[in-house]
Amino acid sequence: MKFAPQTLLIMNPSIKDILQSKPIGTTISLRGWVRTFRSNRFIALSDGSTIKTLQLVVDFESLSEEVLKKISTGAAILATGDLVSSQGRGQDVEMHVTEIDVVGESNPEEYPLQPKKHSLEFLRDIAHLRMRTNTFGAVMRVRHHLAFAVHEYFHKNQFFYLHTPIITGSDAEGAGEMFNVSVLDKKNPPLKEDGSIDYSQDFFAKETNLTVSGQLEAELGALALSKVYTFGPTFRAENSNTSRHLAEFWMIEPEVAFADLNDNMDLAEDFLKYVIRYTLEHCADDLEFLEKRLLDEEKSKPEKDRSPHALRDKLQFVADNNFRRVSYTEAIEILRNSKPNKKKKFSYIIDEWGADLQSEHEKFLVQHFNAPVILFDYPAKIKAFYMRLNEDEKTVRAMDILFPGIGEIVGGSQREERHDVLLGKMNDFGIDQEELQWYLDTRKFGSCQHSGFGLGFERLVLFVTGMTNIRDVIPFPRTPGSAEF
Repeated sequence: MKFAPQTLLIMNPSIKDILQSKPIGTTISLRGWVRTFRSNRFIALSDGSTIKTLQLVVDFESLSEEVLKKISTGAAILATGDLVSSQGRGQDVEMHVTEIDVVGESNPEEYPLQPKKHSLEFLRDIAHLRMRTNTFGAVMRVRHHLAFAVHEYFHKNQFFYLHTPIITGSDAEGAGEMFNVSVLDKKNPPLKEDGSIDYSQDFFAKETNLTVSGQLEAELGALALSKVYTFGPTFRAENSNTSRHLAEFWMIEPEVAFADLNDNMDLAEDFLKYVIRYTLEHCADDLEFLEKRLLDEEKSKPEKDRSPHALRDKLQFVADNNFRRVSYTEAIEILRNSKPNKKKKFSYIIDEWGADLQSEHEKFLVQHFNAPVILFDYPAKIKAFYMRLNEDEKTVRAMDILFPGIGEIVGGSQREERHDVLLGKMNDFGIDQEELQWYLDTRKFGSCQHSGFGLGFERLVLFVTGMTNIRDVIPFPRTPGSAEF
């Protein structure tokens, strides 16, 4: 049976459509929000489809005083008129309005987004309105295109999109920083004889939490479908108020059967280059604006703290150059012998092999190699239980990708496929075998080498937009003490 092609839903054209097609001489209708209204004659109209506004020229003599009073910054309007070539500077076309209807008034004395520069801290307090600003409109459009590129890349490469659980009974990372999910009476929960909470009487008959990762379940998918990926919300109850941490964030986690660590590094590098190139191609106007914004910010910094590259140059640099692959052991030697380490400039001095690298070390390595860096073969003691143990029995087949200005952006590994080795590592880490019996089972029934990685989506958006605080690349950030909107 063949299906007839569907007609796309055609609504009124967007400002982006009009600025691209420039249908001069036609009568059009537009909907949007007033950015500015000058001299009772010129309206700068925005509808969010582009960072640009369209100028509407109003014949104020043809409008009643009542309508004119309603047109103010923030008001929602429906305007109809003729598109003509613009006589003014800064735009090619403008609309000469023949009819205007104010469908949503805005009190100019109360509207907090006046036509001036606002601090990011102020805008976080009004997150319900901040997407109307140029900065956050640009960030959210870039975020959309990055998300679309993620799905497009994996679909083109025959990955299956797997929806892994948000509520889980296991701690994939073993960190213990999880949000509890329960319907028990908080004031009077059922207790066991030892005084602990009896979760057998809870909704799921066991203790459950919000997930920190979909990786373990994605491994199950890869061992049946060969190539899968997850892209969903994850949660971490880490009491951190830094510019790099959120309590709720989105993770991209591909898993591939029959893939070793080298395949994993190849996949991660190719994937990152693809989504960055896609954004450069599809978000030119927004990236241009964000680059100018970043350059203005950089001027207020000491010269030594300024970024050596403009935003789009940095993105193009990552997209065009091979990532440097460096073993953890080699990286430790470079750090140990570096000037900042010898002169005690690092906050965390590198004295010996086995140290857990910090953000300052990761950023130094990127500067040292003048390229994105993939570190691999980490000490087993500082990495998760599921990573494949190397023959030296000291290191695991782990890898981290480090980006300029941001440090770690990807973490992954070849997974431990050997049942006996995985069981031993779980015992070493104090992980309950019964809790993860289903995970162990996959190592008994058709086990094979497989690999995957995790990419915090907000870290990627942070890098691509040039923003400096992760709270500014997600619509409604969740952080310690803050769950507004």
